[in-house]
Amino acid sequence: MKKVLLAVAVAMTMPVAMAWAPTSDVNVIVAYKAGSGTDTGARLLSTEAGKYVGKTLVIQNLPGGDGKIGWTRLVNSKPDGHTIGFINLPTVTTLAAQKGAPFSVSDVIPIANHLTESGVVAVKADSPYKTIEDLVAAAKQKQLKASTNGVKASNHTAAQLLAQSGKFDYKAVPYGGTADQLLALRQGEVDFTCAKVADVAKLVKGDKPELRVLAVFSPTRAPELPDVPTLGEKGLYPEWYGSARAIVAPKGTSPEIIKFYVDAFKKTMQDPATIEAHKKAGLSMDFKDDKQLGQLLKDQEVFAKDVISKLYK
Repeated sequence: MKKVLLAVAVAMTMPVAMAWAPTSDVNVIVAYKAGSGTDTGARLLSTEAGKYVGKTLVIQNLPGGDGKIGWTRLVNSKPDGHTIGFINLPTVTTLAAQKGAPFSVSDVIPIANHLTESGVVAVKADSPYKTIEDLVAAAKQKQLKASTNGVKASNHTAAQLLAQSGKFDYKAVPYGGTADQLLALRQGEVDFTCAKVADVAKLVKGDKPELRVLAVFSPTRAPELPDVPTLGEKGLYPEWYGSARAIVAPKGTSPEIIKFYVDAFKKTMQDPATIEAHKKAGLSMDFKDDKQLGQLLKDQEVFAKDVISKLYK
């Protein structure tokens, strides 16, 4: 009995291992400028996630190089759980597949997917191109200009897929991100653009919409734009194409830290307040845990090598 009591006493004096949690604010790297589609979603989710993370999530915008600057900083950050970041698929896998890329997909560890958005083809509200057929017909007669969010970035790839399926050439004009590419369209600097549903949601609504969506990159019509046809309906690109916006950590981050963030972001995305905030912003969340996101990354690596690489030859 004395031995049992002694063992209990010793156990009670031993330090109890505490589950990992951040001890200071968490830096959240966004590789695009403030006001971009990625930034908007990242700020919304990070604000809501604070109560589950237990610390403030501070957005750090590091735009430039079509995402390379921010993502290079992310993969080289200390893997201590106090720096995480948002990536865009397929942009990050496309850049990683390029010769001499400053990072690879294996340099990050998946945490959770946040958004999955279908691509769209858009023009100014007062554009002479009222339908996707009008746009394609005009593009076959003269070279049109399209704004993109960067060279070989996600929206550039969307324009390439459209042009290839429509059998026309166009001039791609790269800007520093989605916000700037949409501004270029609104100011009449280009004829059309390809973006994501959420990027244009607020610009196509109201009494005086600034943009018009001509088609969606999806086998089925987007719930947010039920009157807009899919490209496949018009004999153009028939598959889904869009972007996933996800949260990752630098390589070397421990499994314990990853689990903490997977659980925190899952709770955040299931929170009614988060769901309502995203609904008001026109964003539809698509939670995937670290394993599911890991598979998505692998699939997008294949897509980058087998499909995207051939679009730019």
